[in-house]
Amino acid sequence: MVTKTYDNIVVGGGAAGCVVAARLVAAGRRVLLLEGGYSNRHPLLDMPPGIFKMINGSRYMHYHTTDPQPHLNGRAHDIPQGNVLGGGSSVNAQVYIRGRPSDYEAWNDILRGNNDGADWSWNAVLRHFRGMEDNNRLLNDRHGAGGPLKVSDPGYIDQMSRWFVQAVQGLGEPFNPDFNGLSQRGVGFYQFMNRAGKRSSSAYAFIEPLLKDPRLDLKLQARAEKIIIENGRAKGIQYREKDGATSVAMADDAVVLSAGALITPKLLMLSGVGPADELKAHSIDVALDLPGVGENLVDHPEVPIISTANGKYGYHRQGDGWRMIRNGLQFKLFGSGPITSAGVEAGAFVNPGNPDGEPTIQAFCVPIVYLDRDTRSLVDDTYGLTITTVVVKPKSRGHVRLRSASPSDKPRVSPNLLKDPADMREMIAGQRFFLRALEATPLKERISKVAVPSPADLSDAALELHCKRFVKTNYHPAGTCKMGADGDPMAVLDARMRVRGIDGLRVCDMSAVPDINAGNTAAPAMMLGDRCASFILDAN
Repeated sequence: MVTKTYDNIVVGGGAAGCVVAARLVAAGRRVLLLEGGYSNRHPLLDMPPGIFKMINGSRYMHYHTTDPQPHLNGRAHDIPQGNVLGGGSSVNAQVYIRGRPSDYEAWNDILRGNNDGADWSWNAVLRHFRGMEDNNRLLNDRHGAGGPLKVSDPGYIDQMSRWFVQAVQGLGEPFNPDFNGLSQRGVGFYQFMNRAGKRSSSAYAFIEPLLKDPRLDLKLQARAEKIIIENGRAKGIQYREKDGATSVAMADDAVVLSAGALITPKLLMLSGVGPADELKAHSIDVALDLPGVGENLVDHPEVPIISTANGKYGYHRQGDGWRMIRNGLQFKLFGSGPITSAGVEAGAFVNPGNPDGEPTIQAFCVPIVYLDRDTRSLVDDTYGLTITTVVVKPKSRGHVRLRSASPSDKPRVSPNLLKDPADMREMIAGQRFFLRALEATPLKERISKVAVPSPADLSDAALELHCKRFVKTNYHPAGTCKMGADGDPMAVLDARMRVRGIDGLRVCDMSAVPDINAGNTAAPAMMLGDRCASFILDAN
């Protein structure tokens, strides 16, 4: 068994893990970065729309199938997670959304009274967002330029996306040129973490410049199996190398878990940190009874509205045959064309019940028929448009449990999407709003029919059945090792991302958040990485 010692060990090279590892190396630390997945260097991962070739089956994804969900009539669904350096930032649609100031002010309200607290207000996190950013259009008090993370306007905009933006404006929503600006409300075009047709993942932005730095030891296909805990302190990690050999790494300073909201709680529980009854059920010795580990799972639920087009609009079959060759040549020769698009360009944030209130629904305009693996057969694959509606501040909560005491087994996951009646009401309201968009000029002139939900019955009961059949993850699981107030028995972490009751152990990924932000989570995860590195360096 090989043993090496580092200053810090980071478990998980995802969106947050790459950032915290890079910051620590830049500060002179010797860092081991363990990533269970593969290299991020692949042409389909690099190209903005390449993920649509992989989303329903690829070694660069782990597919977690949920437990059967009773409130969804027993349906189980997939939760894909990145299995690659960069994590979700290497396989997502690259949408750059931070959330809104009220998200972080709410976190700060929860955490402000803690002993040895930390400021989580909007102004406190904004400097981390701005410092990382290299925006190709915006430079102001909210946006930065010159940072490692390239943030850009879409390189190509399909005409379906433009018609969507116009149609939603026709419903009274304002055009919003910056969803990370003064207000989220409105319709417009997203910005993306890419530049000139190449993805700017956490791996490329933060780790790639350090690959020759001897202080960084990056190990791929190396799966952590257990945290080594001695006398109440995390001392190191036991992990399995690519060749199957078991190795041990020790840390002189902090061990940082950044394996994501499904795997970080699993690793804690395998190491004896978690709900005592759950650990005992799998014959795991209890190092610390921490009941909040694996609880508070929250994810953005997403439901599609799918319509077929009356012409050859959108991206249907643009990645096949002669179209693929044509698009590839245009990109290779001129750096332009559909390959510079992430496959989604436009979106909206709306509040159907109170238009002037904070948005309750986020929408994505996808100019194809876009469905998960378990529902693809229900709609013809043809020229069409998918508008997905997402509840941005869901109340439903689920959990992560151990399947067994074996590190090789995936955890059991029950996200309970749309279980809370308030979430279902908001989702139905969002569906109704964007069904109206399909009846507005100029979209209505290009739509042949709405395929789902069936226009034959748009009652609340019918829309609820539609939502239950088609609801899926928006790929944003969070909250399973939450930061919380000192008096909260379900708080796994303190305000500085330290595991309560175990010295030398921090959690730095979306599992750490008290509540999910309104919108995509890759940029907030990177902010958490930068923030965690600051906490570690400030402590020394």
